[in-house]
Amino acid sequence: MLTNIGVPGLILIIVLALIIFGPKKLPELGRAVGQTLGEFKKSTRELTRDVVDEIDDAKKATK
Repeated sequence: MLTNIGVPGLILIIVLALIIFGPKKLPELGRAVGQTLGEFKKSTRELTRDVVDEIDDAKKATK
């Protein structure tokens, strides 16, 4: 869905964000989005690590 946006679409989104939120709120909004994405990536890594550990434990138990 988002892969077909292109440069004109991105410019339109940025202009709309400036109009809606204003230039003073955009850095705060960007920071919040960045922190949210960071937490999501961290949680995903931890979940993946847990699954891999369980698979390794299961393989060791069958040997």
